[in-house]
Amino acid sequence: MSRYRNLLLFCVLALAWGSAFVAIKAGLEFFDPVFFAALRYDVAAVLMLAYAAYTTRQWRPETRADWAAVAVGAVLLIAAYHAFLFVGEDLPGVTSASAAVVVSLSPVLTSAFSRYLLPSTRLTLPGVAGLLLGLVGVGVLVVPPEVFATGDLSALVGPNALGPVLVFLAAASFALGSVLTERIDAGLPPETMEAWSMLFGALLMNVASVALGESQRVPLTVESLGALLYLSVVASALGFLLYFDLHERLGSIEINLVSYVAPVVAAVVGWILLGESLDVTTAVGFLVIFTGFCLLKRRAMAAELRRLGVLA
Repeated sequence: MSRYRNLLLFCVLALAWGSAFVAIKAGLEFFDPVFFAALRYDVAAVLMLAYAAYTTRQWRPETRADWAAVAVGAVLLIAAYHAFLFVGEDLPGVTSASAAVVVSLSPVLTSAFSRYLLPSTRLTLPGVAGLLLGLVGVGVLVVPPEVFATGDLSALVGPNALGPVLVFLAAASFALGSVLTERIDAGLPPETMEAWSMLFGALLMNVASVALGESQRVPLTVESLGALLYLSVVASALGFLLYFDLHERLGSIEINLVSYVAPVVAAVVGWILLGESLDVTTAVGFLVIFTGFCLLKRRAMAAELRRLGVLA
């Protein structure tokens, strides 16, 4: 029964996080990007703080290590990640699916950062190959298709090239933040860590939005408010609660697979709701990145398959 429950929650999480890329794309029709990202976490932070205060014994940071972990989370996991992601999705050449595929590189980049920042972590030759494959997969997405078709390198600096690069920087920010918080090892309850990171990350994005001269107007339409509430409540508050629950039950390897289901969800939902098409480069990039992930995590995945009885 527990296995069916975990599978159901995993599917719900993949749906929530995969469709979030579509909600971002839809909401960007009404909001400036950094302001939209800030609003998302203005709302989500309040919900997560209330939840942390209700469910945990330590609802606020106390030690220097606690505040250091929150600072890393606020700057890298929330502010940098979402500012780069929202601005990237707002640019030409980035669909919901392609953004989700680039973000799926995060577990691969996490392994790369771990190699240098966590002394106990080592990359073997197949691990290095997996990392390189992941970067090749992103290269397939970042390099415009016309470069492959015509060999014209001028397209590398064209308007369609910047968006995927910014989304890649979002994935790199998230991966670096994940490794740094693990290195700090503050011992904060994850709900508390996320709540305060969301709060200060939202503050940073609000300041950045004003500094960039973005409009601070909130359009009162069904579509704009629907996108904002979906991202704040479903993708952020509910999504992270499901993530914490599943991470405790499944471990990091299985829960990382959400990153590889999310692009499929984003492609399907983007096609249904926004009429986005899935091009060949997006599909190829996804397969190359996923192959790299499998190489990096081959031992852990084999051990998990043996535990489940799939392998002898």
